[in-house]
Amino acid sequence: MSDVELAISGMTCASCANRIERKLNKVEGVTATVNYATSKAKVSYPDSVEPQALVDVIKATGYAAELPPTENPEDGESHDASGGHGGAHDHGDEDVDSLRQRLLISLALTIPVVLMAMVPPLQFDNWQWLSLTLASPVVVWGAWPFHRATWINLRHGAATMDTLISVGVGAAYLWSLWALFFGDAGMPGMTMSFTLLPSQQSGSSEIYLEVASAVTVFILAGRYFEAKAKVRSSLARRSRPMVLWLTDIRLWMHRCSLANQCRLMLVQHPKSSAPRLTPPGG
Repeated sequence: MSDVELAISGMTCASCANRIERKLNKVEGVTATVNYATSKAKVSYPDSVEPQALVDVIKATGYAAELPPTENPEDGESHDASGGHGGAHDHGDEDVDSLRQRLLISLALTIPVVLMAMVPPLQFDNWQWLSLTLASPVVVWGAWPFHRATWINLRHGAATMDTLISVGVGAAYLWSLWALFFGDAGMPGMTMSFTLLPSQQSGSSEIYLEVASAVTVFILAGRYFEAKAKVRSSLARRSRPMVLWLTDIRLWMHRCSLANQCRLMLVQHPKSSAPRLTPPGG
């Protein structure tokens, strides 16, 4: 039996890790444990199974996986199985940067949409069409990772948290489109008041673009901080040996300092000047 640790990308919740774990454990002789927090899979496999076959199983499930990087003795750099440099850490940084860009742009577009929907004095003539213009990129581009994960999971007959997010955002957006083009919400001078409970008058004359946009931004913010925490945790695990090495150096320097102080005390108080003890009756 051999062991390998695979770096997995594309997981969005714990159910994704459970799906991958079940698929890997179905391979004959394979025992796998998938950790969603670290995006790693620890797999024990027999000699009859190639490591690349494990990667193919994960890819067939709808996720991406990489073999651990190997060090090239010629240049001393680490390479992944595909021949590229770096590994999961580089991809983690790219994911964080991508999420940050998507979050900031979506947030900038969502703020005016929410304000116009919640503050009646800001609802000028045809404000709903400006709201549609600002919310559409958030719902389509900002929420694209959720829509993409939902489609991949549906192809494999599964539903995850991304499915719930995509359905909720899509329902609010599609209802708003219907109300704007076929209802009374697209009429000039349309206004909406801020209420906590629905009323009988609400219906085709109201839109929910702020809901679709705000939900997308909140979920993106959570994914961004989660990805950032994972990268920091990975860096902390990698830097732990260095921290222990520095601690040993500090202890050694402290011991050397104590030894030097003892030597100085011996020099300042030589043996000859030390008081002599005389035995009783001497």
